[in-house]
Amino acid sequence: MDSVRDERKLLRYTYLLCLVCFGNLALLKQPFDKGALVFAAIICVLIGYSHFVIRRFYPDGDKYIFIFASILSVIGIMTLYRLEPSTAVKQLIWFALGVAAYIIIVVMLPDLKKYEKYKYFYLVMTIIFMGMALAIGSARYGSKNWVFIGSFSFQPSEMGKLFLTAYLASALKDYEDFKDLIEPAIVVMVCLGFVVLQKDLGTALIIFALSITILYISTSKFKYVLTALVLFIIGAFLSYKLFGHVRLRVMIWKNPWPYATDQSYQIVQSLIAIAWGGMFGTGLGYGFPKYIPVNISDFIFTVICEELGIVMGLGIIIIYFLLFYRCMRASIYVEDKFSRLLAVGYSAIIASQALVILGGVVNLIPLTGITLPLVSYGGTSMLITFASLGIIQKISEA
Repeated sequence: MDSVRDERKLLRYTYLLCLVCFGNLALLKQPFDKGALVFAAIICVLIGYSHFVIRRFYPDGDKYIFIFASILSVIGIMTLYRLEPSTAVKQLIWFALGVAAYIIIVVMLPDLKKYEKYKYFYLVMTIIFMGMALAIGSARYGSKNWVFIGSFSFQPSEMGKLFLTAYLASALKDYEDFKDLIEPAIVVMVCLGFVVLQKDLGTALIIFALSITILYISTSKFKYVLTALVLFIIGAFLSYKLFGHVRLRVMIWKNPWPYATDQSYQIVQSLIAIAWGGMFGTGLGYGFPKYIPVNISDFIFTVICEELGIVMGLGIIIIYFLLFYRCMRASIYVEDKFSRLLAVGYSAIIASQALVILGGVVNLIPLTGITLPLVSYGGTSMLITFASLGIIQKISEA
């Protein structure tokens, strides 16, 4: 997958996927839904123009990062259009803004090494965004991790993860011995404390995965990773004892069926829908997504598996793996350690977020309410994810 020819072939397949998906949605409605074709045209133009700009003016970087992200976005917008066309319109706008942010970062951002000295700026912004929801946030689906400003709402922890990654990369780029780990460890524990108090268990898992990945890459010492794992297990045990919502999630995870009409309704409906779809699905537009709770965000993967089958679900997982591989590949070839740790951190966030929510909806791990990156509805998540990928794209150009 290193030739320009293969890259263009994959881009053509992305256009074909978009046209086929939205063409099917157009045929499902009577009369013929021209709006679905308009969606397809807009998405193809956005992807094509963005790829042209990056390929034409910045030919040295990894263009597969953008293509894989676009494929996931196409699948997400298509599913949202099938569920709620009005929500799909919003997601399309956020997709356009995300793509714009991606291009702006690649075009405008200078050498990232210049930003390694702003460690304490990243630290302050991390604490502000991680603690914001605890101070002025509102609860949604049991977690106090949303901030509302008029009609606009966002999850400040999404921004917090970006700044936390930059802080850890800046703090650990010059690692020499154990004392260099004390301050970053305190910052990570404070961030974990904030999100646990917000009952945002998904973000807590992502912060831990991010921190432990950067810790190992920067130190190459497995004993530190093992120590962090032991501390995390102790923290998880204490959280289980202290917080009722943690005990509830674990109880549902262990055996959801006795509580199928109450506490575990979401996960039970998810498992039934995936089983009903089988290997190849009921067909696009022929499932029963209205019985799946929170189907535009947390359980959008369930909707896809019901109508397009487990095969499609496995395909999405493979695309995430390929996206993670290309992002990590960018970190291998860059010489600047700050940039390398940034690429590793942002890659770890995307991969761990996908694994946490995918594991939750099939009950492999306790369910946590986070979005599936680039697929679920969520403006903040879409914008931040594309910004992260834009930074990785810039690093791959080095």
